[in-house]
Formats: sequence, structure tokens, C-alpha cells
Amino acid sequence: MALKDLLRTADLTGDDLAQVLERAAAYKAAPVRDIGLLAGRTVVHHFAKPSTRTRLSLQTAVAHLGGTPLVVGGNELQLDRGETIEDTARVLSRYAEAFTIRTYSDDDVARFAAAASIPVVNALTDGHHPLQSLADLLTLQERFGDLAGRSLVYLGDGNNVTHSLMEAGALAGMRVVAACPDGYRPDPAVVAAAEVIAARTGGAVEVTDDPVAAADGADALYADVWLSMGDPDDERDARLAAFAPYRVTGALLDRARPGAVFLHCLPAHRGEEVTAEVIDGERSVVFEQAENRLHTAQAVLALLVSGTLSGAASPPTSHPGG
Repeated sequence: MALKDLLRTADLTGDDLAQVLERAAAYKAAPVRDIGLLAGRTVVHHFAKPSTRTRLSLQTAVAHLGGTPLVVGGNELQLDRGETIEDTARVLSRYAEAFTIRTYSDDDVARFAAAASIPVVNALTDGHHPLQSLADLLTLQERFGDLAGRSLVYLGDGNNVTHSLMEAGALAGMRVVAACPDGYRPDPAVVAAAEVIAARTGGAVEVTDDPVAAADGADALYADVWLSMGDPDDERDARLAAFAPYRVTGALLDRARPGAVFLHCLPAHRGEEVTAEVIDGERSVVFEQAENRLHTAQAVLALLVSGTLSGAASPPTSHPGG
């Protein structure tokens, strides 16, 4: 059976990942090459969280495929008045060609997908951010070519971005290192699932609390904000103290390989997780990443709607943050 939904990056096979990146590169070169694919049809985007890149990239991706994007916020559906997720999913399936959702609980997204007869795409949850990870890999592929054997180091909070990076890098045969302080490490179930994938592809997944050792010889350093949406404000001081040694500075980036790049999923807080000299410097590819959110989102929607992705035979079922 073809893959119906993309709820986490590990739903893909290695061949699926290669197909997404190949199609995304094609859309980057010719954005409206498949403009008839969604002609006369709609894709509904549900955003329970604020968004810049995810919202605008998905809307533009649908337009490039000839469709009409319909955006609804958290208070614009009947969910807040007690309608079930399942009833909402079944109704939307009668109207739209696909449904994307940016929310909190992974379990809620899984319920949408189980009840919907159309493709459902996780546009960010507490546990996963698959669309971001695909854009990250496209950016690295553009810079380095073959991804297998490349070393990607994430520094900071072991969050949804970390989870998806681990899964994506493992699928591509990369070495992915998460350098995180104690108490902020990625979910062990996600790490274990990524390790299983890496064992098949020749990649590696590692977790450490040593940012300097992790950066040595890396091809790319990756940072995210230290206080994410949903994190209590009263944790700010504790987080700043815990993450300070993991700030990406010019000196830390110099420990990586010559030609290494800096990535960030944005928005960024200069002076916290990264210095201005790094994110605004010549080794930064953050705006290429941001652009690639569009091309990879377009590829995911096109391939899911067309039913051409095979999907992992036994995708992981745990959902951190659910």
C-alpha cells in the first residue's frame, strides 16, 4: 500500500526520502511544473500554533500545484465546541484533497489521520517536525551532494526538531549527534527508533552532553531556540543557564570541518543559541533552509496525493509529547 500520511519522518523509507528530495529539487528549478495536479481542489491547513515558514510555505506549495489553500485557526473549527477530531476529519475528507495540521499533541494528529480518508501531514507537533527535517536535508544535499557519511550535530534542547533530524539523518545514512544538557535530552524511544534505522543504512545516532567534542569534525552545526512555544516562561532562567555552553559561536564552528555550515530552523534569538557572527556569516545557510521549506512541502503534498510513496513497513508508533 502507498503511504497515506506523513506524521513523522520515520514514516518514510530511504527510497521515499530520496524521492522527496529529488522532487523538491525539481520544484525548486521549476515551481509550477505540476500546476495541474491540484487544479480545482483544496488543501486545508489547520494551525493551532503561530507560524511563519510552515504556514506560508504550505500555502504557496498548494498554489504551485494549482490548488486552493484554506487556512483555519484553532478557534475557526468546531473542535473548541466539542466536535470530535474524528468527525472533523471525516467531514474535511469530503471537502479537501489533503489536510495539514500544526498543533501540540502527536496523538491528536494520529487520530486525525486514522479517521481521515485523505492524506494528513504533521506540520509540527510537540514530538515531531518532519517537514523541517526534509528541508534541512535538501539544504545539506545542495551543499555537499551525497549525504551518506556526513556528520550533523544538533546543539541545545532535545525537542521535536531534534527528533525529526535524527530520523531523517538516519534514513540518509548520516551521523547525527544531539549534544544536549542533562534533563533536556531527546526522547529515548525516538533515539532508539532512529538507531534501528541507522543500523540498516550505515548511519549513526548519538547523544552527548559535550558540545565541543560533538562539534569536532562535523559537517554542519544546528541550533534551535532555547525556549519553544509551550515552554513555561518561568523556565527561562533555568534554560538559559543550562544551554549557555551549547551556544554556537564562531569558535565552536571553527572546530568543525573546513566548509562546515550552520543551520537553524528559525526564528532565531541572536546572542542566545547562536551568535550574530555565525548566523549572519558566510557559513550560515539558514535562509536556504527557509526557502527549502517550500520546495520540500510541495514535494510531500504532490507525492502523497499521487500515492507514490511506499512508506516504512513498520514505522515507529511512539509519539513523544502526545
